[in-house]
Amino acid sequence: MQKLRLCYAKRGRLRFTSHRDVARSFERALRRAGVPMAYSQGFSPRPKVSWIGASPTGVASEAEYVEVQVVELLDVERLRVALDEALPPGLDVLEIVVSSGGNLTERIEASEWRVELDGVSPAELRTAVAALLAAESVEVERATKDGKRIIDVRPAVVSALVEDQSSDAGHDGPDLSRPCGILVTVVRQTTPTVRPDDVLSALRVVADLVPPVPAKATRMAQGRLDDDGALVDPLAQDRVAESKPVTGEQGRR
Repeated sequence: MQKLRLCYAKRGRLRFTSHRDVARSFERALRRAGVPMAYSQGFSPRPKVSWIGASPTGVASEAEYVEVQVVELLDVERLRVALDEALPPGLDVLEIVVSSGGNLTERIEASEWRVELDGVSPAELRTAVAALLAAESVEVERATKDGKRIIDVRPAVVSALVEDQSSDAGHDGPDLSRPCGILVTVVRQTTPTVRPDDVLSALRVVADLVPPVPAKATRMAQGRLDDDGALVDPLAQDRVAESKPVTGEQGRR
């Protein structure tokens, strides 16, 4: 049995797809690609697929992770291409590595988000971000299926800055003909999870910042925080283990 770790992106209109529909799309793609999946035991065997911290509906991502277990040794690059072709446009497999062991969830404790706020000037956004960072506590209200809940956003915000608009923005980038503040923030995964819309609610609380149109959020990275507050790629350890040369008796064969 082989455990594989996949990094994939959720782009364009697919950001409005629920996690349940994303999971169904992946299961169909695995079948279409003829992947020799390992299955659970019991009356209703299911393919062994484990999702790690799926992004909320309405949010794009360049760094989503899922683990799959297979019963044959596979060429990971050929598998990546086959899965990418079987998935709908907007769900893109970026990388597949062989697991080196350990728990992938434990390597992820924060996310970096890029949030575009059309109609908000960078200067206005910088003022609001400064107010957020200066506060010790910022409570916001979130509507849940069990009713309204109060969340303190500030402890989860590791860093926040305003990115300058770039003239080489891609087709999904902001319209440079009008003001657009771009917030880049690293948010620690807490319980309950603080989402990008919670951070925007916090900016409204501290600075009365209300974007005229809905913001567009993209998760750019996930990982463990180093001593400087930067994110460590959760697959880095697996890449290192895979690249190590074989030694000893096995290496002399």
